[in-house]
Amino acid sequence: MNLNDVHRGIQKNRKRKRIGRGPGSGHGKTAGRGHKGHKSRSGYSRKPNFQGGAMPMFRRIPKRGFNNRWAVTVFAVNVGQLNDAFDDGAEVTLESLTAKNLAKGTFDEVKILGDGELTKKLTISAHRFSKSAEEKINAAGGTMNKLVAKLPPAERVAQLKAASEAS
Repeated sequence: MNLNDVHRGIQKNRKRKRIGRGPGSGHGKTAGRGHKGHKSRSGYSRKPNFQGGAMPMFRRIPKRGFNNRWAVTVFAVNVGQLNDAFDDGAEVTLESLTAKNLAKGTFDEVKILGDGELTKKLTISAHRFSKSAEEKINAAGGTMNKLVAKLPPAERVAQLKAASEAS
């Protein structure tokens, strides 16, 4: 390849291909669509779930149960894990839990469970606490801050309506 060959074949203002304008154009008759078939027809649009007339995969697979799209995903952390990860007098927040790799993935709420021993005085902020976790935190001299959870869409709408009516 030579330097003067670099731009060969590149056209800046290329004329558009005029299809279906007779045999002399080279794109007449079937206008580049081939012979027959769904793609050759006018108004063709391919449906994303169409599998050539075969029974689609989403209809072949059995469907069981119920998947609640509004369900709250709760991540559980045990008191014993907090005892191992945090120093005495530390403040346990959602950010510190994710930083210490105790709360992984996506979740809506964090619940502190009472499995394990707690010997350190911690200030724990979470959405939920089990009874045994509350007892162990109080026995160790720690404090609990209950966080307000995200409301489900229906409750959020009701809350917004109530706020707009009050003002």
